[in-house]
Amino acid sequence: MPTAKDEARIKDEDTYQALRRDGASKEKAARIANAKANDRMKPSRKGGEAQPYEEWTRDDLYDRAREIGIEGRSKMSKKDLIKALRNH
Repeated sequence: MPTAKDEARIKDEDTYQALRRDGASKEKAARIANAKANDRMKPSRKGGEAQPYEEWTRDDLYDRAREIGIEGRSKMSKKDLIKALRNH
């Protein structure tokens, strides 16, 4: 159950709880729930213009992992980086 601090940031509690039950992290569930509650965002639509991670170079994947703070990225293969980015 989210704390009072978390609840203040969560805009769509039902979506948040469903994502948590499905195994999403608190951070990821809150991001998606809040995006869904925002009329200007459409998280159920396909993403933006970026290419799929499989088409990125390992160096580009590494840089993205560094931006979001994925631990152990220097020892990860391209496949591992893709998995870590998708599960973040």
